[in-house]
Amino acid sequence: MISQTVLIIDDDEDILLVTESCLQLQGKWQVLTAASGTEGFTIAKQQQPDVILLDLIMPGVDGEATIKMLKNDIMTAEIPVILMTANNSPKQRSLYLGLGAIAIINKPFEPLEISDQISNALGN
Repeated sequence: MISQTVLIIDDDEDILLVTESCLQLQGKWQVLTAASGTEGFTIAKQQQPDVILLDLIMPGVDGEATIKMLKNDIMTAEIPVILMTANNSPKQRSLYLGLGAIAIINKPFEPLEISDQISNALGN
């Protein structure tokens, strides 16, 4: 039985589809998707996912602005956020963790890495 929900927020349609498919194939989680930070924030408030996978580099409301919105809203502040990025310098990593991310996944990533990070975030 699927009882936990993962929200993936990424503007890259290919990454969104591949990540969604990989997670659905495992059968552990219900998967929601959003193609922008604004859409993801709205879905997070409405659906209350158990964990969020968030891309950092997006047009408009980027991942940094999105995590700030999520962490500053009482309805979404406690949802664990895992960031996905191609930029993983130590300075940037420290900044993102300071914003409230619980983990950072480097792009390109292995599907099992995402699964492991989600399981860790959910205590599974």
